[in-house]
Amino acid sequence: MKQLIYLFFLLSIVAVSAQENENPLSNEIQIDSIKVVDKKYREDQFYVSVTYNLLGNKPSGVSQSGFSSGFHFGFIRDMPLNKKRNVALGLGLGFSTNSFNQTLFISEDNGSYDYTVLDDVSFTKNKFTTYLVEFPIEFRWRTSTDKEFDFWRIYSGIKLGYVLYNSSKFKGSPNDISLSNINDFNKLQYGFTLSAGYSNVNFHFYYALNDIFDSNAKVNSSGEHVAMNAIKIGLIFYIL
Repeated sequence: MKQLIYLFFLLSIVAVSAQENENPLSNEIQIDSIKVVDKKYREDQFYVSVTYNLLGNKPSGVSQSGFSSGFHFGFIRDMPLNKKRNVALGLGLGFSTNSFNQTLFISEDNGSYDYTVLDDVSFTKNKFTTYLVEFPIEFRWRTSTDKEFDFWRIYSGIKLGYVLYNSSKFKGSPNDISLSNINDFNKLQYGFTLSAGYSNVNFHFYYALNDIFDSNAKVNSSGEHVAMNAIKIGLIFYIL
């Protein structure tokens, strides 16, 4: 009986010793795995943005009325440029819809479009809307690591957009008018972007570098070119 007790005690010591010898190895494996993750760390992420849309360079007499909104979402591929992986280039693909409530009335006459400033006309809605596929290109700086997901970021760059569809809606006197696929819209839209903030919620700014309409869009009464550009201010949410 005593021999069994001694044998059990000896086996227990051997088992404990074996576990202690295994722990350093397991720690080394964990450390190695962390190193592997660190080497592959990147900020691939989806984004969702909500903006308030403004119009710059409005023709004389044109003003914005009501709330003009934009909704944007997509995915950005992150490509780190340094060993710390906190500086990167981002290339993305997304979709955007933007509405602009304002006082420039668009009508059609035999295939050509007329632009009239609404002065004494009674109306409840006058807006145009664009739907774009977008290609953001960002230079990215952040304080994140492979283990830190709440961090400061500053992402700046340009965004290219292609207008897939556009529409104009007027509700008022004497008749409601709806138009779509107006030829005078510039198909290609592009502008400067800046996103900055902490963690998931960040400030977002977009300033268009070209006009919404092409050179054919002119105000009837003055012949002034409708050289309006889009300015978007809002929030952007990044989701890993």
